[in-house]
Amino acid sequence: MTTEQQRETTHQRAPWPSALGGVLVLGVLGFALSSFVGTHPVPIQPTRVLAAGEGLKWFKGNMHTHSHWSDGDDYLENIALWYREKKYDFLVFTDHNVLARSERWVDVEKTKGGQKAYDKLKQQFPDWIDERTVDGKQQVRLRMFPEVVEKVGVPDKFLLIQGEEISDRFGKSPIHLNASNIQTAIPPLGGNSVTEAIQNNVNAVIAQRERENTPILVHLNHPNFQWGVTAEDIFPVRGENFFEVYNGHPGVHNHGDHVHAGTEAIWDIINSRRLTETDLPLMYGLGTDDGHNYHNIPSRASEPGRAWVMVLASDLSVESLITAMEAGQFYASSGVTLDRVSFDGRDLTVAVRPDEGVTYRIDFIGTREDFDRSSEPVRDEQGAELPVTRRYSKDVGAVFQSSTGESATYRMKGNELYVRCKVVSSRPHPNPSEMGDFENAWTQPVRPAK
Repeated sequence: MTTEQQRETTHQRAPWPSALGGVLVLGVLGFALSSFVGTHPVPIQPTRVLAAGEGLKWFKGNMHTHSHWSDGDDYLENIALWYREKKYDFLVFTDHNVLARSERWVDVEKTKGGQKAYDKLKQQFPDWIDERTVDGKQQVRLRMFPEVVEKVGVPDKFLLIQGEEISDRFGKSPIHLNASNIQTAIPPLGGNSVTEAIQNNVNAVIAQRERENTPILVHLNHPNFQWGVTAEDIFPVRGENFFEVYNGHPGVHNHGDHVHAGTEAIWDIINSRRLTETDLPLMYGLGTDDGHNYHNIPSRASEPGRAWVMVLASDLSVESLITAMEAGQFYASSGVTLDRVSFDGRDLTVAVRPDEGVTYRIDFIGTREDFDRSSEPVRDEQGAELPVTRRYSKDVGAVFQSSTGESATYRMKGNELYVRCKVVSSRPHPNPSEMGDFENAWTQPVRPAK
């Protein structure tokens, strides 16, 4: 039985929980969770321990990948093999507005990867290439997703997941969302604002999830790509509870600049406003590659291996991975490995798996219930308001505690809206999306028990 067939068989075993019908409780640990769509928040259920053992394992995966099917410079099978050889457990293919499920022939020289990608394909898969000559041009058939699953996927060891980057726009603002385990391509639906466009596309993913009775996870990509999406655009969207706090593309401005908020500040603004102005659940943060360029690594291009998620799940299946992520049972990383994250409703403890010669700063970050809620627009030199994330008080995303070491515990005072942890390594990132980056890890936010 192929990995694809195994997945389809599993989908038929039991109905997937509705994403719109009332409260959805997921996961064996319940990491301060709320429902996927969040029409009503679930009462806080403190996590005991996030660590391998007792039937749970950590799985490493990348959820943002491009190939010759859109604007990547390599073939699906070459890309999948790279991640498999780098000991990833799962990979989501997310080409722009397309699924790799139709017959497509391309001119080798006209592909983004050109002869270099084709030569690599011939070397790695010498007896598995469909090629022809048309009008003197060498053509190759792009392998479809099920074929690549059969060839490169390894049951229970390396899982390939079909995804799509739904690539939309409002005016000059690009709006991109990834749908992992999508079954049918969703065309960008647009809207009368950035928020409405995001909501329309999220609604389409949720509708497919319910119609197909299968788990699909939607997340917002790189909000600072062309400075397209602000915190104010994101926070009221229902059903969109994941976004990229770190994206490996060098042009997405993870750190922001003197005018634009960085992605971590956006994350804190979203959660501070969600928990005080809406009944929506916490937003969770992902690390992804957004890989487009798979040759001449390392370089300053958009390359694989820069960031990932570590998911604590019972097995390597789409169902287990998405269930775990929706329950907050994962962290994002650009190089730091965590052994343990524990939370009993009062004490949040993070333990790093240390590397020799490396030191770690562990910051606990959050917003308190009595935070200063004022904000002001960012203006240009002429005083005109700019269409960017507003400026908020230092109460939003404040550092509650900072320490150096391989583990640390933050004790809740009880008045926190949420707390998250960021671990900063002393080791520079070996191939960063922005120069000067160090290896980091980000845990998901939790709320104190009441």
